[in-house]
Order: sequence, then structure tokens, then C-alpha cells
Amino acid sequence: MSRPPTFSPPPGTRARVLETARGAFAVLDAAPARPTGEAGEVSEVKGVALLLPGFTGSKEDFIALLRPLAAAGYRAVAVDGRGQYESAGPDDESAYALGELARDALAQADALDGPAAGPLHLVGHSLGGLIARRAALLAPTGTFASLTLMSSGPGRIAPSQRTRATLLTDALATHSMAAVWEAMRAMDPPEDAEVDGGADDGALRARWLRNNPAQLIATGKQLCVEPDRVAELAALELPVHVLSGEHDDTWPVPLLDDMARRLGAHRTVVTGADHSPNTDRPEATAAALVSFWDGTR
Repeated sequence: MSRPPTFSPPPGTRARVLETARGAFAVLDAAPARPTGEAGEVSEVKGVALLLPGFTGSKEDFIALLRPLAAAGYRAVAVDGRGQYESAGPDDESAYALGELARDALAQADALDGPAAGPLHLVGHSLGGLIARRAALLAPTGTFASLTLMSSGPGRIAPSQRTRATLLTDALATHSMAAVWEAMRAMDPPEDAEVDGGADDGALRARWLRNNPAQLIATGKQLCVEPDRVAELAALELPVHVLSGEHDDTWPVPLLDDMARRLGAHRTVVTGADHSPNTDRPEATAAALVSFWDGTR
């Protein structure tokens, strides 16, 4: 797999705090650069991409996409949701209901908006796709220029993954985060836990320990019960992109193909990638995103 070597932001990317009406969120922010040797305005900014990570993941899972997207003219902002890695969150599971997380995404979008920002493209990976979909359904018309569902399906996750997610949420309810980490590393992790951003085990453990367990329990449960909302999404006048690897155990690829058909969506299958094309094949994934966004202009 092609993965970035560390959790360190790539050159030209700012690790910063995004202040919104719903609180502060840690982000990685990569903007198109000025042409070499020139001052003043940056090269053409075609728009902004807001990137929402998956279950047990973080903004670092998009590290390898940030510079290619910025080089193509898109400001790319990857965010930790509430209770996720470097963004604080309460110890109350109800705070992590999908609707609440979707409203956070709308607040993040509003904080990134502005006269010079350009069109805003929303991207959600796995659980992030469910959050992004709910945000699109809640958003006023025209908030988003497009929606990309990356390895994110029409409803709840596959039966085998529901079993794993349930084991994890049950363990988190009765054991410490450190104990659950050790158990998780000893077996195949559920859903997105394999999306490691290429960091070493110490960095991954540190990230895990900074997640709020209430967030993991609430979102893990949601992955097991989320209803099919494809018809609702299809009713929106919003360009949709369904992107995945060629193999996926969380939402099988034929299910994603069918969802794209039902949505009338643009469809990309990234060869050589599994559930996380953003880390498995970042260059091809970035190229597919840019091609889709360029086509919406």
C-alpha cells in the first residue's frame, strides 16, 4: 500500500484550529500555492474541499491527498470531528448522534465560506460519508457544490462488520481505551481502524487514546443501524460522486455500484485499493476527485 510515512502535515499544509459556531475543530488546511517567485495572489483557487474522516480515523487519513488537491487548485481542509483525535468532545453519547455531527459539518462549511472561497465540495470517507450525506440533506440549497461518498454505502455496514463494531462498542463500555487498543491490535480491527495514515504504532496508539470513547460508542452503534437514505439524497439537485476501491468488506462494491445507479451519480472505482483509497492509492484518488469537481464547474 502507498501511504504517507508519518502523521506530519506535508509541506504547505497548516495544522490549525477552525473556529465555528459549534465549537473548535482541529484541521489540516492545504491551499493552492503562489507561483514560484511571485508575490500577491495565489494561483487560481477553484474551490474548497471539506474532508470528513471515518470511524476510528482522523484528518491524518487524508494527508496524502492534500497536496495533490491543492496543486490542482482546490483548497483541501481535513477535519477531526467532535471527540475525534485532536478535537474535544463531551462524554455524552447523545452529543454524537449523526444529526449533531452533520450540523458540525455545516458549521465547518460555514466557517470556510467566503467571497473568495469558491464552490464548496463535501467529501466523506466511510462513516464520514454518512455524516456528509446527512449534512447535505440538512443544508440549505446551494451550500455544497458537490458531495463525494468515499467507500460509504446506502445504509448500515455489512453483517461481518456489524459484528466487529458491536464487539468494539461493547468493549469500550466496560474497559479502558488502553485495554481495548491492545485487544484491537491483536485481531483484525473493525471498519476503518486499519486506516492508519502510515504512522508507526506509537502514533496510532496515541491517536486512539485521544478519541473520546463516547464518540466511538455512539458512532459505532450508528454504523450498525443507519437506514437507507438514497432516495432522499437522490431528490436533491446536487452532483454526487460515489468513489471506492475495487474491494470493500464494509459496504460491498456491488452495493456501492447499485447506490450510484440509484443516485444517478458519477462512479469511480480505484484499482488496487480496498476500503481506504485515500491511503491505498492517494494519487489516483486525488485525480478522480479533481476530475469530478472540474466537471461540476
